[in-house]
Amino acid sequence: MALPEKNLPSPKKPFNFLDIPFINKFIKSKWYPGIFQWLGMAFFGLIVFELMTGTVNPHRNWGTAMTWVLWWPVVPILFVLVGRFWCAVCPFGKISDIVRRLVGSQSPMPKFLKKYGIWLIDITFIVITWADHIFGVVHSPRGSGILLLLLLTMVVVTSVFYERRTFCKSLCFLGGLAGNYSRAGTLELRGNPDICRTCKTQACYKGSEKAEACNMFQFVRTMDNSAECNLCGDCVKNCPNDSIRISPRKPTMELWGIKKPMLEQSFLAAVIMGIVLVQNVTMLEVWDTILNGIGAITRTSSFNVNFTIAFIIAMIIPIGTLWYVSKLGSKTYLDSTTKENFIRFGYAYIPIDLAGHLGHNLFHLLTETKALYYNTMGLFGHYMTGDLAIVSEGTVQILQFILVGFGTWLSMYVVYRIGNRKSFKQLWPFYLLMLIFGILNFYLFSLPMDHRVH
Repeated sequence: MALPEKNLPSPKKPFNFLDIPFINKFIKSKWYPGIFQWLGMAFFGLIVFELMTGTVNPHRNWGTAMTWVLWWPVVPILFVLVGRFWCAVCPFGKISDIVRRLVGSQSPMPKFLKKYGIWLIDITFIVITWADHIFGVVHSPRGSGILLLLLLTMVVVTSVFYERRTFCKSLCFLGGLAGNYSRAGTLELRGNPDICRTCKTQACYKGSEKAEACNMFQFVRTMDNSAECNLCGDCVKNCPNDSIRISPRKPTMELWGIKKPMLEQSFLAAVIMGIVLVQNVTMLEVWDTILNGIGAITRTSSFNVNFTIAFIIAMIIPIGTLWYVSKLGSKTYLDSTTKENFIRFGYAYIPIDLAGHLGHNLFHLLTETKALYYNTMGLFGHYMTGDLAIVSEGTVQILQFILVGFGTWLSMYVVYRIGNRKSFKQLWPFYLLMLIFGILNFYLFSLPMDHRVH
């Protein structure tokens, strides 16, 4: 005789911001995200104009302050809080849309970009970071302006020839950073699988009379990550069944549930770790000692040569150590290959990447904030000087330590979840790797850091 089934509690329905009438109406309106895009384009135009025509003194240039003291430190925070929302309102994205509508040929994205786009993003990210230090882009208003104009040129060219936002998806280095960080973010857009399964229109992907097709080539029905969703709202406008939700979630929970982890994405996470190390070390007094040490070996005082060597070493360290522990795990503890471990556990770098990146940017944001006010007043002929900080460097350091501690713990927890909650004995090499990078970042933040603007 069969026993009666117990009444099991139904799964808790995720909170949906679209259930709030004001938010739902706004996202479905013509004002979203256009109002943010046009404001972004206006500020972008002013920033580029000031970078290219204003004072060459980076400490007094309004465009430099807005770019490197405000925008660059704040944008990773946005990735954590609201995913790739920045990509929805980015001036480059809006310009891409305008160009495509006016003169675009709407040809399909080349197969080469579909296959190797992330690798190109990896390479571009490395080259731009290297070029920043070689050519002093951050410390040169003209250099910063030229970089933005070069990127804008790439946006225009790709938009003339190819459909949707080909540049944003397959070539934008900031898009690659946004994709990785958004995986650890606190917001997600998803569809109701039961409703999407029966949908015949596929309007979220193909578009409709209400809005364009998804500019990032995403199909809500199959989405299992937030790496390439920029929350532009077009799918919400197009969906005939109100199937889509925008919900808060626990940070990093996506990192162990990705159905098809990819080598290039794990490689990018390791690359970002190397770049974070470079950015931190070059702001410290010990940097000169490192350069002199390399110079003693290379027997040259050329900054370009010695920095390039240091830069390559910084890239190799997180990639090589991840490969080593992946090999160690495959031989001794885990029933998987070295490559499989590298691909899976590379995502565990992302929380520490974020912690190191946010800690570095937090220093500039909080200790150079008043430069925004001083340089803005300078545009109107009122030149002011004084302390730029809004909090003490000691306070910033405490916040950096908290970020690194939390990021290290999250990375170790991601290892635990990616490893399917296996025993410590089986996963200890990966725990140790995350702990080492956490300690390294902790040590770097304990040292005095130099300012970009003073």
